[in-house]
Amino acid sequence: MASLGKIARRTFLIGSAAIVGGVAFGAYYLSRPAPNPLRPAEGEAALNPFVLIDQQGVTLFAPRAEMGQGVRTTWAALIAEELDVDLDAVRILHGPAATAYYNSALIGEVLPGKGYDKSDFMHGVAETLGVIGKVMGMQVTGGSTSMIDGFERMRTAGASARETLKEAAAQRLGLDRQALKTANGRVIAPDGTEIAYGDLAEAAAALDPIRAELRPATEWRLLGTSQPRVDMVGKTTGTAQFGIDVRLDGMKFASVRMSPRHGGMKRFDATEARAMPGVEQVIDLGTGVAVIANNSWIAMQALEAIDVDWDEAPYPPETDQILAGIAAAFDTEPNSTMRDDGDAATIPTGATEISAEYRVPYLAHATMEPMNATALYSGTRLDIWCGNQAPIFVARHCADAVGLEAGAVEVHTTYLGGGFGRRGEVDFAVLAARIAREMPDTPIQVTWSREEDMQHDFYRPAAIGRFRGAVKDGKAVLLDGGIAAQSCTQQAMGRWLGAPAAGPDKTTVDGAFNAPYAIPNFRIRGYLAELAVPVGFWRSVGASVNGFLLDSFVDEMAHAAGRDPLDFRLQMARAEWEPAAACLETVRDMSGWTGKTPDGVGRGVGFTYSFGTPVAQVIEVVDEDGTIRINKAWIACDLGIVLDRGIVEAQMIGGMNYGLSAACYGEITFSDGAVEQLNFPDYDAIRMHTAPATEVAILENKPHISGAGEPGTPPSMPALGNALFDLTGTRVRDLPFSKHFDLLV
Repeated sequence: MASLGKIARRTFLIGSAAIVGGVAFGAYYLSRPAPNPLRPAEGEAALNPFVLIDQQGVTLFAPRAEMGQGVRTTWAALIAEELDVDLDAVRILHGPAATAYYNSALIGEVLPGKGYDKSDFMHGVAETLGVIGKVMGMQVTGGSTSMIDGFERMRTAGASARETLKEAAAQRLGLDRQALKTANGRVIAPDGTEIAYGDLAEAAAALDPIRAELRPATEWRLLGTSQPRVDMVGKTTGTAQFGIDVRLDGMKFASVRMSPRHGGMKRFDATEARAMPGVEQVIDLGTGVAVIANNSWIAMQALEAIDVDWDEAPYPPETDQILAGIAAAFDTEPNSTMRDDGDAATIPTGATEISAEYRVPYLAHATMEPMNATALYSGTRLDIWCGNQAPIFVARHCADAVGLEAGAVEVHTTYLGGGFGRRGEVDFAVLAARIAREMPDTPIQVTWSREEDMQHDFYRPAAIGRFRGAVKDGKAVLLDGGIAAQSCTQQAMGRWLGAPAAGPDKTTVDGAFNAPYAIPNFRIRGYLAELAVPVGFWRSVGASVNGFLLDSFVDEMAHAAGRDPLDFRLQMARAEWEPAAACLETVRDMSGWTGKTPDGVGRGVGFTYSFGTPVAQVIEVVDEDGTIRINKAWIACDLGIVLDRGIVEAQMIGGMNYGLSAACYGEITFSDGAVEQLNFPDYDAIRMHTAPATEVAILENKPHISGAGEPGTPPSMPALGNALFDLTGTRVRDLPFSKHFDLLV
């Protein structure tokens, strides 16, 4: 481990928080530390901190965005566990945009292999490669990696802080550090003398931080149990600050109207808008217009009064034409063949062959809080307040947009009213920066209308899956699949880094090529469609597509083989990877699965491995006088190491319902180049009365920790489709299901 530097200053700033008489602790397994996010005085040194201790107590600077997934709670618990403080004694602030806060787990996701077959050595390689994220500025919340990233880093920071504070107390008391104990934010001597951490902070700042061994799980007080959410009080009392809640002195309000066809703007006439009371400026953005006004409503109304002629779309204008472009990708060479076991080109003698084509539509993120950002531009400095998943990218792109150095931009990350990958983009912040530049020294809050938000998303790609399978003697003997879609990875990397990712696109086939099923002849190929429809990362990304495509087809194979669908999967999983089999066994037992359902009831099973986590789900639907209601759900997942059972359960249920919303109602379509869905009446979601009663089982059979935020989404879609087939006998191969069934709304 690199030598950990000292903080020698009595008062310093990090972001907008002042830490008085404090000491910071952090841990980096690097030969060269990342640039320091603190701002020490000349001649002084400061550590890249996660933990700060001062007279106010313990502060955690959490580098991952809180968007409802509970990351702040568990990161605080990781620190508190080793530091011997209660969870409610930890103050939590979001870290600034700084490479010190890079996500060490993201890069490991690009390694070849199916994931579940990763050896301990390959896990070590992934951890080593994680430092590349520092170079790329990957201070990103996503990919279900926050706990993987923080599991050891945060505990190490807490343990180092604890032992260094003990050493400061030992020197003050003239004792050996090993004779001291810690509890409740205090160092305790054998004679009962207690010294609060805050009283030791300045002395500890003069010491070299001590590296300490981490406590075994058998000694954990907080981790492994359900903790009260640290963000709950603020969110239930309305005091939590989301981006849309930011209020600054002298603030003006703005909104935008961009090309609905994602192209350019030929001309506009804002005469009527400029004459409206409360309108201060109309700004030409090139591909659209913005209005600055006294409040957001006036700005949005003024935008509607502007007469605009838009350019044509850079992609085919109608949905069926776009889908034809995706289908045409099958006529090209595959971009990837991530799995090619046996001979998938030849149907074994005596086997029964089946084939099917499945389709899924484009999807919007549809976050409850519409896109927004507040910007204050002074000419030499830019401040941005917004919920975001990638503050370094926000800082860089906003700096470029207004002609500043990245160091002149400060990003203030608020709570996110939903992210799901959408707030990993930077467009909403860049537009706010550009608008604020037109009115220097005045904070401008830019809020998108819901219609603008829906029409200018970076959508989950539409996709087509073509599958051919063979069964013999009740077993799957061949599965050959091709998946065609746009590459959200190539597009996103191009937007973030200025150059699209090259090589085989693992994301497009994720959740299909790495299905932990033992099939002797198993091939999955990915085909990339070259279209200009804007696409991006959507909760569970490629697995959100392929969970439905592949596992629905697996269900068809089970029926063709004359087998119970759950037992069919279980047999293949047992032969391939035991944790996958354990999830299927658990959900079978939880749901009382028998393979037989009474009239008016349908049950389906779905299974997907994604982001290192196997998840099995059983969905039950019931026919109520011709209307179908999703009645019950059972979920079994394996994260290897569970840090907070309540949060994992909530994420599994939330992820499942996000997937059910998409499966039932989600669809983005195009007409004359413009998105047709404008608001929630056009893009519905599961409601409280239509969500199933759900039970969750959380297993810990895997040797390595994995994520919970996304893996609950993919298996919900095939599980529902398979349940509908069980109920009705109708096999639907395209989403959403509301186009084919009378679902309860």
